[in-house]
Amino acid sequence: MSKVKDAAYYEHLKKMLIAILSAFLCAISMKLFLIPAKVYASGLNGAAQLIVDIFHDFLSIDLPMGLLIIALNLPVFWIGWTRVGKSLTFYSFVVIGITAFFLSVIPTHQISDDIILNSIFGGVISAAGVGLALKHGISTGGLDIIALYLSRKNDTPTGRYFMILNGIIIVVAGAVYNWQNALYTLVSRYVNSYVIDLIHTNYQKLTVFIITPHADAVVSAIQENFDRGATIIPAYGGYSKKPIYSVMMVVSNYEIYEIERTIKSVDPKAFIDIVETRRLNGYYHSEKEQNSFLKKRQKLKKDNHKHPNGENIIDCQKRYRRRYQRNGGKQSTITHNEHFQANHKHNKQ
Repeated sequence: MSKVKDAAYYEHLKKMLIAILSAFLCAISMKLFLIPAKVYASGLNGAAQLIVDIFHDFLSIDLPMGLLIIALNLPVFWIGWTRVGKSLTFYSFVVIGITAFFLSVIPTHQISDDIILNSIFGGVISAAGVGLALKHGISTGGLDIIALYLSRKNDTPTGRYFMILNGIIIVVAGAVYNWQNALYTLVSRYVNSYVIDLIHTNYQKLTVFIITPHADAVVSAIQENFDRGATIIPAYGGYSKKPIYSVMMVVSNYEIYEIERTIKSVDPKAFIDIVETRRLNGYYHSEKEQNSFLKKRQKLKKDNHKHPNGENIIDCQKRYRRRYQRNGGKQSTITHNEHFQANHKHNKQ
């Protein structure tokens, strides 16, 4: 097995283990804290929890919560698979499927009679599972996929959709049962969001600073998979006393894990600083433009588009990256921009 296949296999194995742990934490939070207190989880898990309660209390019908969660997520998975991304949707399906399994085998048990403690600990444990998944580039399904799809379609922040869809669950729970439990559900959601922010991030845009001697190679590697601009700033190492480069770029929180992994694949010693971007002015590539970029790049690979020297564009970028690594971080006298400018002139001719 080649090094590339080995890396892909271990990455897949790691994501599967993270998915199992995330699903277990989400199931524990519901079975031991939220369900006994009639405090509702967020997203489709909370919707399933509310439907099960209504059928049990008013119709004396016991619905299997695990199967109901899978049923509610089926149309969401179709949207995700066709509109958002197959990799994201696959791991989301794994998380939901394993969560449903754990909900079926773990018995409901009330640890505390205090609804406040149940709300807080249920929110914290659930957030640990969700945050762990997000930190490793995995969605927990349900509202994540719906909100991401609507955000890409309308180019508006995903937080707005989370708030609307979770708000519907809380209002229905308050109207059907009592508003005290609905308000404690809000407390649980607040704790959940706060803990997720500590583990991963709730900010939609992040600014990444990369300190590396391999600036062109890092930018080239990132732009192979993401339609993101970058600013390369010449710098000087205060400790090493050597010239170095700082790369600055703004990305979305859904991209940050893969971008970090891409940077480390080129320069394992790169210093990466990620800061919250509260406000952004100027042009920023939307998710819709990202999808368009990736489709064009795939078409480019199929068409075997050539540079002036007859070399495939992707192979050219890989050759540049290898050259930077061989040179120990020294920048080539011919940069990527100059190379692409030459190609642009060639196309005009």
